[in-house]
Amino acid sequence: MHFASLIPPWAACLALVACAPTSFPTELKGETTVPAGPPGVITVLNAFPAISSFAGLDFNQNQDFKNQGITKDEVNSVRVHSVELLLQSPSEADFGFLDTLEFYAKAGDQEQRFAHKQDISRLGLSAPNPLLKMEVESAELQPFIAAPSMSIIVRGKGRMPEQEVRLRASVMLDVKVSLF
Repeated sequence: MHFASLIPPWAACLALVACAPTSFPTELKGETTVPAGPPGVITVLNAFPAISSFAGLDFNQNQDFKNQGITKDEVNSVRVHSVELLLQSPSEADFGFLDTLEFYAKAGDQEQRFAHKQDISRLGLSAPNPLLKMEVESAELQPFIAAPSMSIIVRGKGRMPEQEVRLRASVMLDVKVSLF
C-alpha cells in the first residue's frame, strides 16, 4: 500500500491551500505642508517637503501585518497598488504649482522609484480639494519592506504656491506571503 493512498482527499486539498500564497493590502498615510512663496514673486519649488510618517518605517510595527500575524521576514512580494495625493487645504487651491512628483522607497543607501507624475500643473485638477493619482511602476519593494527601516521619499518640482498648501498622501501596497 502506498503512503499517498492513506491521505484522505480533503487533507491533501487542505495541505495545498496551506502552501498557497496569500495576500493582503496595507495603506500608508501621511501629511505634509508646502509653504507659500513670497507674495507677488514666482519662487522655484525644487525640494518637496518630507512626509514625517513615511520616515523610519518598520513593517513589523505595521497594524495590518500584526492583524495578519505576519512579520516582514515572511513577505515574498510587495507591489504598489496606488499612490494618491489629496489637496486638503485651502479648499480653493489646486495643483497648478506642481510640475513633477516622484515617490521612492529608501532603505540604507538603496532607492527604488515606485510612482511618478509629470506635467501635473497641466492636468486641470481643479478645486475644491483635488485628488492627484500617481502613475504606479511595477517595482518590487520586498527588499525595502524586509530592511530594518524603510522610508518613502517624495521629490517634486514646480513653483511655491501662493498660499500654504496642506496635502495628504496615501500609498496602498499589495503584500504577498507564502504560508508553509
